[in-house]
Amino acid sequence: MSVMLLGYGLTTNLYAQEQSGLTFTQALNIDVLTPLSRSEILPMKARAKKINEMLEDKLINTLPQLMSREGIDMWILISREYNEDPILKTMLPSTWLSARRRTILVLFNPGEGKPIERYAVARYQVDTLFQKTWDKEVQPSQWQRLVELIEAKQPKVIAVNKSAHFALADGLTATEFEDLIGVLPLRLQSHVMSSEPLALAWLETRTKMELAIYPEIVAMGHRIIKEVYSQKVITPGTTTTDDVVWWLRDKSTGLGLQNWFHPSVSIQRASTDAFNHIDAFTNVKPDNTILPGDLVHLDFGITYLRLNTDQQQHAYVLKENETDAPDYLQGALADANRLQDIFTSLFAVGKTGNAILREARAQAIKEGIKPSIYTHPLGYHGHAAGTTLGMWDSQGGVPIQGDYPLHAQTAYSIELNAAKFIEAWGKEVRIMLEENAVFDGQTVSYLNGRQTKFHLITSK
Repeated sequence: MSVMLLGYGLTTNLYAQEQSGLTFTQALNIDVLTPLSRSEILPMKARAKKINEMLEDKLINTLPQLMSREGIDMWILISREYNEDPILKTMLPSTWLSARRRTILVLFNPGEGKPIERYAVARYQVDTLFQKTWDKEVQPSQWQRLVELIEAKQPKVIAVNKSAHFALADGLTATEFEDLIGVLPLRLQSHVMSSEPLALAWLETRTKMELAIYPEIVAMGHRIIKEVYSQKVITPGTTTTDDVVWWLRDKSTGLGLQNWFHPSVSIQRASTDAFNHIDAFTNVKPDNTILPGDLVHLDFGITYLRLNTDQQQHAYVLKENETDAPDYLQGALADANRLQDIFTSLFAVGKTGNAILREARAQAIKEGIKPSIYTHPLGYHGHAAGTTLGMWDSQGGVPIQGDYPLHAQTAYSIELNAAKFIEAWGKEVRIMLEENAVFDGQTVSYLNGRQTKFHLITSK
């Protein structure tokens, strides 16, 4: 039989407890002992309802604050079918799997605490979330109807999704921008500006409704990882890393979930092979057979209800007569957990990713830890919009994206590694961890705990 153990810090599960109503023990038992089943995943109709509820809530209760904060009173999103602006896709109702023909959404903040006005200058009704405001039979030109709407509202700012530095905020195509400028009167053209600060705010801000379900989604990922790190899936001496990768893909689709990236599975072991970061994540040997004594690492993420997970954890394959991972590997994992603590303790509203990276690395090195930090925002996208806190090949900081300040109610994939020289192996081992967390403006809380013990896989 196989043995699966995973440690969770008691303080890290408090957010999930508060939102779900579960005690820590209940949440842990569900998480650790029960494989995820298809019956726990909402059917498509129920998913659609939930997605629309969360979207409407965010449009009503969150967007007004963001527009006021960034000084933008009109935001225009324009996309043609199958070439959608990534932000427009987050605003489409659940039954709209793409834009239709040319879809134009207009969000106008009249101020004085009044609700955001939401319009669709589109051929079709965009569900009930946006008011249809173009009748082709009355006004044949979609662009002229948009101009009429703008003139009627007299916005101070007309924000569009153009950004030189943040790809997710740069969704307006060159053609659509040219067409827009071509129809706008000269006096309105001077009002056009980049929506970048508002676009980033919309993408990175997590609502109460989103955070109420996010721990459950993160738990789904953890439960899939627990299952794959078992003898049910892995037979040492037979199973390859590629077998595990494709099991993860099949398991996800079988549950009705999606993977937003192709998983990777790699091995570190007592051999002359040196660690290579690119090989560990992208050039893994497909015929690499998992053996007793191996330290196995995986990188895996799912998409559900328009939210994403991104998780990395390790398993140790027990040798004959072993009951736990060697002390030297457990010590390496403890170093990585300490690096997590150093790093997340430095989060503060207004602080930049580069500042946190610099301070965290300095403290870790002072404590004798060899750190590498490459944390990113998480939400509607896996590598989402917001503060970049290092890249694996940019440990001195990331210009512009790393200079963007932290905001409250934002989620992150706490991704990093700690390297430790292992005398028994004659080389460095890297403990590569990635766990999903929320920053509430005061503290960072893991949405469903973190790994503090290795998964253990036996050969019998």
